[in-house]
Amino acid sequence: MSPNTEGRLRGGLVDRWRRVARELKSEIYALYLAYRDPRTPWYARLVAGLVVAYALSPVDLIPDPIPVLGHLDDLVVVPLGVILAVKLIPREVLTESRRQAALSPPSELGRWGLLIVVAAWGSILGVLLVLLGRLLGAG
Repeated sequence: MSPNTEGRLRGGLVDRWRRVARELKSEIYALYLAYRDPRTPWYARLVAGLVVAYALSPVDLIPDPIPVLGHLDDLVVVPLGVILAVKLIPREVLTESRRQAALSPPSELGRWGLLIVVAAWGSILGVLLVLLGRLLGAG
């Protein structure tokens, strides 16, 4: 393979990854907007909120410094969460949220994003503490 062909292939791959990353970012913002929509059922809000919180959270299941595995959770967990949330959110809410996400940049997400992340991790920690309390109380 010539260096020119290799460079084009590599450049095409990088461009494709950038496009996918942009689309995922837009989809995360659309999920956030759907999360806030009162027509979204509670279980879809729960999943969408957790996906948005995980995507924005600096805390990962597997720390990023671990080679390959560190980024694998971001490449698997977030897209699978997005797929699940999209299946649970009513079609009309999702369509409207995607349209709104495409028209407006996620400026408000920065302000509320931290609150969602803190609330999600606080909820997870609370559930774990309750389970730990029951486990230790039962023993």
